[in-house]
Amino acid sequence: MAWKRLCALGDVAENALRKFEVDGVPVVAALVEGEVMAYPPLCPHMAEPLEISGICDGGTLTCTKHLWQWDMKSGGELGLAEKPLLLYPVKREGDAVLIDIEQELVYDYD
Repeated sequence: MAWKRLCALGDVAENALRKFEVDGVPVVAALVEGEVMAYPPLCPHMAEPLEISGICDGGTLTCTKHLWQWDMKSGGELGLAEKPLLLYPVKREGDAVLIDIEQELVYDYD
């Protein structure tokens, strides 16, 4: 794994996606029940930017464009979603949040 600094723990908040860039790779991250989760920045359905059209609520991420939903911890589909939400490996070292960005995660759009 190739761990890189994503942000400081205080840079992410519960129920709010924030966009970051690590080595030129865009990522969105949020705090979910005290755990930092990181995802590709676009909805797996039709490439909507999640930091704009994504709403986080109680561990569920909803893309408001077509109402696809996911479990933010597992990436599993909820409701209308037909593709999972991809997750980057993330870990904390003190106040630093590290991400394994060795391979950029991208969706296959139909």
